[in-house]
Amino acid sequence: MTEAASEALTSARRLFDTEIRALESVRDSLDQRFLDILEQIVNCRGKVIITGMGKPGHIGTKIAATMASLGTPAFYLHPAEALHGDLGMVGADDVVLAISYSGESDEVIRLIPSLKLIGATLIGISGNADSSLIRFSDYSFVFPPFEEACHMHLAPTSSTTAALVLGDALAVCASERYGFNEKNFALFHPAGALGKRLLVRTGDLMHKDEGNAVIHPGASLWEAIGEMSRKALGILCIADGDKLEGVFTDGDLRRVMSRRVDIYDARIDDVMTRSPITVGPDVLAVEALREMNRRNISALPVLDGERLVGTIRINDITGAGIIL
Repeated sequence: MTEAASEALTSARRLFDTEIRALESVRDSLDQRFLDILEQIVNCRGKVIITGMGKPGHIGTKIAATMASLGTPAFYLHPAEALHGDLGMVGADDVVLAISYSGESDEVIRLIPSLKLIGATLIGISGNADSSLIRFSDYSFVFPPFEEACHMHLAPTSSTTAALVLGDALAVCASERYGFNEKNFALFHPAGALGKRLLVRTGDLMHKDEGNAVIHPGASLWEAIGEMSRKALGILCIADGDKLEGVFTDGDLRRVMSRRVDIYDARIDDVMTRSPITVGPDVLAVEALREMNRRNISALPVLDGERLVGTIRINDITGAGIIL
């Protein structure tokens, strides 16, 4: 390793250590102020609106997104845009959480008179207890002293990390107070991997009707192979009407062929697997995937009660973006 590379790693580790110390300091300073702010968020009858200029604004965007995804209606309001008409988004039932480490960001401070006239609750987050933001806020949290992790101790680093984690703490604690659970989370994240894990059911992904590979009992093995080839699911259901009698898989076919069975003379009933593992259409697809992995099988018949309604494969589930 070169000297320059070694110095870079040392600098990176020093930054981590500095920001960790800042977070520990903020953690240890949590008190009634945090609880008061949390109470305002939990009992907010309108929206929680996060605002901040520059780097705190970027942090505010993330905090608002986290709150929204965990059950607190929230959005980010750019203070400069607010001064030019977007204050119309703020109502008397809203809580405005303003972030400014100096507590004197001009665009943020200029919002305060209008917010007071509107009647919104103002929460200030700052590192300066004597700042205008803290003086005029209804509720506030002042960070304890810590240094920025930047080598010049100037660029927002420790302060933005502290604000981000404080926002996460408020979002998560509020979510816990609401009783927000995995089903609620999935409702807000239908396109995400977790949303799919918690919402998509076997019946949503199964092959059914003409797409399912089914043949009647008593059919020849030759007929069965033909149906398997046409549907290409890797599994064939043998059913009397909609009553499942057994299954026959690609693996079963390979084993039959290795025994040199006469495919024209043999009946599917003689080589199928009776009483196979099945799954219901209302079972979460991720649970069907877990069962197939546990049993080392690649497909399952889907039964609605005693009635065969389809077939689900591992590839159908993983192809939908659902993984364990």
